[in-house]
Amino acid sequence: MKQKLKAYSELMKLRLSSLVIFSSFLGYMIAPGDIVWLDVFFLSIGGAFVTGAANAYNQIIERDLDKKMERTKNRPLPENRVTVKEAFVFSTVLAIVGVGSLFMLNNLCASLGILALLLYVFAYTPLKQKTPLSVFVGAFPGSFPPMLGYVAATNHFGLDAGVLYAVQFFWQFPHFWAIAWKLNDDYLKAGFKMLPSLGGRDKKSAFQIMLYTAMMLPMGTMPYMVGMTSIYSVPLALLLTLPMLIYAIKLYLTLEMKYAIKVMFASFYYLPVILLIYLITKV
Repeated sequence: MKQKLKAYSELMKLRLSSLVIFSSFLGYMIAPGDIVWLDVFFLSIGGAFVTGAANAYNQIIERDLDKKMERTKNRPLPENRVTVKEAFVFSTVLAIVGVGSLFMLNNLCASLGILALLLYVFAYTPLKQKTPLSVFVGAFPGSFPPMLGYVAATNHFGLDAGVLYAVQFFWQFPHFWAIAWKLNDDYLKAGFKMLPSLGGRDKKSAFQIMLYTAMMLPMGTMPYMVGMTSIYSVPLALLLTLPMLIYAIKLYLTLEMKYAIKVMFASFYYLPVILLIYLITKV
């Protein structure tokens, strides 16, 4: 039983699902109004389970490709620690419970959960072998968590929720491309085209990473521009983004792996910290 539970937690990528809970919770807290802890519970279960279902379906579809890559060859399906049938049942239960939990919040949250699941499984996943635009497609469902939390609190999708969505949307490009820069050789074993240039680790890919990191500078100030946060969020957001941009510029100039890794690690802490900044400075 312990082995099965471990395999299922790997199948749903429990650590990633916990990050979704954290981001959606911060989005909820940034929204105006009082905290309803029952809503927070349904938001946490819904966000984690829908994300887990998407990850599990993804691994079912890519189980033969995962065998070819070092980073994925030890996943539950390639190692036959769970069967495809077991994984499918598990994924479907996660999806039903996850969407059902979001439905307990409001119809809009449930609709967003369904949309995110469909885009990830049926658009992003099959495109990874076909075109670098898969990252662009994957950025749409990947940007839902803070927006989902805001919508859970307000039952409304407006400018504020859209701004939170946009902040995470632009962050995803340097984040995933920096990871892809590091893992490109492994990705190519499965035929995944994850860097923006078909040339791989070249100037074109590095320029795109630098460009989207630079775009994070104005995007980070948008919550202040629309009246969500105080002026103090502006310098804090700029200071947070600046190191990541410096590393991205150095990557473009040198194409050295060490700077891609620095962009990657800077992106790891960027999202939770920027959301905490918005929460602390909200008006």
